[in-house]
Amino acid sequence: MALHDVLMKIEDVSIVFGGLRAVSDFSGEIARGELAGLIGPNGAGKTTLFNILSGVYAPSSGEITFWDKTNRAHRLGTLTPAKLNHIGIARTFQNIRLFGNLSVEDNVRIALHSQRISNTVDALFRLPRFYRDEKMMSEKTTGLLALFKIENKKDTLAKNLPYGDQRKLEIARALASNPSLLLLDEPAAGMNPQETEELMKLIHIIRRDYHLTILLIEHDMHFVMGICERLIVLDYGRMIANGLPQDVKRNPEVIKAYFGG
Repeated sequence: MALHDVLMKIEDVSIVFGGLRAVSDFSGEIARGELAGLIGPNGAGKTTLFNILSGVYAPSSGEITFWDKTNRAHRLGTLTPAKLNHIGIARTFQNIRLFGNLSVEDNVRIALHSQRISNTVDALFRLPRFYRDEKMMSEKTTGLLALFKIENKKDTLAKNLPYGDQRKLEIARALASNPSLLLLDEPAAGMNPQETEELMKLIHIIRRDYHLTILLIEHDMHFVMGICERLIVLDYGRMIANGLPQDVKRNPEVIKAYFGG
């Protein structure tokens, strides 16, 4: 893979909690524009690796390099989640983390604040830059809510949304930060089959329209096999397979990890 095609490079990353090695010498590359899945049995280290890639945890060893939209290289590992969000990495969580007492609209608008160019003086005196920012935020929020078909619920408190719509709102909020890399932690968890099919179509749309690279964790194998172009399999914190979905599902080590033989 040519260097300019690589969005993120992970080299020998490990993390140790006490005596537990939760991720062990993980290496790999994420290509620009790809849609890849990270799978494995419960306790395999998937969410731990996501937490490293999104700045929640600092790795015990190894290096992670991320190239932003200007192709500038950033060394991750010590950068905060806020800084990673600023350079183009956004994520959702297995357990939904919306601002429950804020409206659907305000949940998305919050994520747009990093794109404002106006300052306190502009806001205080209602200068032109303030109104340009307000227009930008309103248009982008409306567009995202329409894309996820929840625009008619913009004034609803996030905590009062149906579960499937809460999942959509969390992805919409992540998109609002204008990421290059979107990390989705079990996006289909708790959804019924119809909602899952709609989400699969929606992920393809946002990937195309927002020029995204997507890495996702998911236990629903129908979802994973139906959407991912490449699968990475972890077991006990170690990568045991990496390749096309149809090849991975026949891999003896993968079968052993999932079924014990």
